[in-house]
Amino acid sequence: MIRNEKLSLNQKYIKSIVKKAMLEDLLPQGDITTRLIKNNRKLRAKIISNQKGMIGGLNFAKEAFKYSDKKINFKSKIKEGRKINKGKVVAIVTGNAKGILKSERVALNFLSLISGVATITNKFVSKVKGRSCKICCTRKTSPNLRLIQKYGVKLGGGLNHRFNLSDEILIKDSHIAVEGDIRKLVKKAIKNKRGKKITVEVDNLDQLRKIIGLKFHRVLFDNMSSKNLRKGIKISNKLYETEASGGITQKNVRKIASTGVKRISVGQITHSAPAVNFKLEV
Repeated sequence: MIRNEKLSLNQKYIKSIVKKAMLEDLLPQGDITTRLIKNNRKLRAKIISNQKGMIGGLNFAKEAFKYSDKKINFKSKIKEGRKINKGKVVAIVTGNAKGILKSERVALNFLSLISGVATITNKFVSKVKGRSCKICCTRKTSPNLRLIQKYGVKLGGGLNHRFNLSDEILIKDSHIAVEGDIRKLVKKAIKNKRGKKITVEVDNLDQLRKIIGLKFHRVLFDNMSSKNLRKGIKISNKLYETEASGGITQKNVRKIASTGVKRISVGQITHSAPAVNFKLEV
């Protein structure tokens, strides 16, 4: 899991997921192109950013090269989570040519993915600077890559929402539609919370009024206009933590933050994060 205080991932997890990525590339017959090269001379290569952004995934890239050849030396030239400009050398890789060539794409893919999430998250965080509100991610992540993407969110200055369905009780519109009675459902959640926080999603003020006074933790205002969002926050601010979601973009996020909401959850920072482009230059 993520060790929040150090913004780092468990090394065992990194090794495991890098191994899977390398085997995806190497099975069933290995690197049949690199095998054609007879000269396994020692190389010194640079990993260079082709665009501006934030760097993330250096430990994953290092592990990818180590998978092919433990003697390969990977030296980072910048710290994880720092901003980078186009043309910045982020790492120097030294070692036998075949090992470097074999791991090149997997290493760059990890850098591109994690740096992409960190970069777009930081753009949203910058938009709400000066407001008492935090940018959060959601569970809209790529299958089996949730930890990696949520790690990128932390690097970019965002907060992680729940990791899985066991982390907290989040009553959404679909749950309410099935149950039919929002107040009854919230009461059930309170009775069965067992130490878990409870968040209730509402998409109109009538729903909010039906649950005001019940003892839960957070109100999630979904796809509400700024006008109604302000009203909802005024009603619930002293009772619950507030969060907004739905249709959040870089263009409207500051306006939403100005309502006084404490958290804004953005699916885009994980499910649609553009990759940051890197190259390995021999």
